[in-house]
Amino acid sequence: MKPKNVLFIMSDDHAANAVSLYGSRISEVMETPNIDGIGKDGAWLENCCCTNAVCTPSRATILTGQYSHANGVKTLFDSLPDTAVTFPELFAKAGYETAVIGKWHLHSRPQGFGHFDVLGYPWQQGKYFDPQFLDENADWEGALNPGVADRTYFGKEVPGYVTDIIADKAIRWLDERDRTKPFLLLCHHKAPHDEFEYHPRYGHLLDGVTIPEPESLYEDKSERSPGSAGFGITISEANKRRNMVETMSRPDYPTGPLLTEGLDEGERMRAAYQKYVKDYLRTVKGLDDSVGRLIARLKREGIYDDTIIVYTSDQGMLLGEHDYSDKRWIFEESMRMPFLIRVPGEVTGGRKVEELVSNVDFAPTLLDLAGIPVPAHMQGRSFRPLLSGKTPEGWQEEIYYRYWLHMTHCDTPAHYGLRTADKKLVFYYGLPLDASGALPDPTPQGWELYDLKKDPFEMHNVYGRPEYAETQREMKKRLFRIKQEIGDDDARYGELDKIAEKEGIC
Repeated sequence: MKPKNVLFIMSDDHAANAVSLYGSRISEVMETPNIDGIGKDGAWLENCCCTNAVCTPSRATILTGQYSHANGVKTLFDSLPDTAVTFPELFAKAGYETAVIGKWHLHSRPQGFGHFDVLGYPWQQGKYFDPQFLDENADWEGALNPGVADRTYFGKEVPGYVTDIIADKAIRWLDERDRTKPFLLLCHHKAPHDEFEYHPRYGHLLDGVTIPEPESLYEDKSERSPGSAGFGITISEANKRRNMVETMSRPDYPTGPLLTEGLDEGERMRAAYQKYVKDYLRTVKGLDDSVGRLIARLKREGIYDDTIIVYTSDQGMLLGEHDYSDKRWIFEESMRMPFLIRVPGEVTGGRKVEELVSNVDFAPTLLDLAGIPVPAHMQGRSFRPLLSGKTPEGWQEEIYYRYWLHMTHCDTPAHYGLRTADKKLVFYYGLPLDASGALPDPTPQGWELYDLKKDPFEMHNVYGRPEYAETQREMKKRLFRIKQEIGDDDARYGELDKIAEKEGIC
C-alpha cells in the first residue's frame, strides 16, 4: 500500500476555546470553518494537553516524544540538542520527502529535513510583517551566536504578512517537491502568538460584536494557595505593555492603545477584555483562511485523500480566564491543546475523542500512522486506536505537567501537577530551579486541588477540605509515582526529593 502523505499544521498559542468545533463561548461569535473541517471529516481530541505550556519546550516534546526533563528543553532559553532524535528524522529515513516551514523557535539548526525555511530574528519568533527567514543556506552559526548583538544580518526579509507568507512557501514547496516520494510537511504558523498583529483586511472583523466573557474573568483568588494567588499577567488596564499609549519599548501597542477615557473601573476592564480577544481572533481568522488555502492546494493536485492532515497548536492560551493573558499555567485553557486530524480511509465521520492525550503522544502516533517503528526512548504512546473508537488496554488515566521557567518570564511561578479525567492537583514548589541558569528568588509554596466536574472553570481550590482528604492523598501518590516512572524525581535538587517523604506518601 502506498504510504500516505502527512501535512502537520501547527499554530502558536491557539486555544481550543478559539476553535469553533470545540464549542466554547467564542464559537458563539466566530467560527473557524477550515480548521473545523479537519475534525468533522476525521476526529478531534477533547482532552489533549501539553506537558509544559510554553513554546520552545512544547515544540521539543512534540518532535521528540519526550518530556522536557528528558529531551533537555525545559524553558524558552534551551536549545534542542543536535543528538535529539525527532519524528521528522525517522520519516526521512523511511523515505519521506520532509520539510518544515514557519516557526521553529528551538534555537538550533533544524535537523532531519530535506528543506527548511523558518522564521529568524527576533529569536526565531519572527515578525508579523516583513518577517525574516532562515533556510538551509543561511549562516546558522552566526544566527545562533548569543554574542551577536544584531541577528537581523543573518535572515532574509520577505515583504508581506507572516501567515500569508508561510502558506505561500508551503504551497510552493508542494509544487516543487519530489513527487516520487510521500511527503511530511510541517507548516508552523506564528499566529496567533502575542502580539496580535492582524492583517488590515481583518481590521473590522467583530466590529459591533460583544465577545462573551469567561466565567472566571472576575475570579476571587482568595481561595488560591500562596503559590499562585499573587501572580499572573492581567488583561486589565494595569497591563501597561498591552494597553497604555506609551511603553518603554515602543510608542504604543501594535494594534493601538486601549481607549478608556470616560469609563469607570468596571467598564475599563470590559473594554480591555474586548480589545484583547478581538485582536487575538483577527489573527486567528487569517490562520483559518490559510488552512483553507492548503487544503484547496491538496485537492487541486488530487492528493487530498492520500494525505493525513493534522491541525494543532503548541499549547493553549488564556483569553481572559482568571483575568490572565499568556499561557504557562496548568489551568485548563493554557495546557489544553486543540488537535484535529483527518486520516483518509481510517478515521471518518467526525469523532470526538474523550480520552486523555498529551503532546508526548504526538510523535509515536504520527510514526504509527505512517507504519514507521516507534523508538523505545520515546515516552509517549500512539493514540491511533482512539481515533477509531477503540481504547487500548492500560491507556493513561492522568497527564503529568511541569512548568520550569519560574518567574524569569511572565510572572508565573514554577509548578508541577497531575490532571485526571475529573481532578487536578498542583504543587507550586517555589524554588529557583530555572534551567536557563537564572536564579530568581523563591516564591511561596502551595498546593491546589480542583474538582473539574463540579468546578470546570477552576475557581475553587478544595485542597485541605476534609471531604477531599482521600482524593488528595491518592492524587499525591499518583503524582509522585508518575514523576518517578518518567524519571523526573528531583533528587538532584536536594530539597524537592524530600517532599514526598514529608507528605507521608512514600
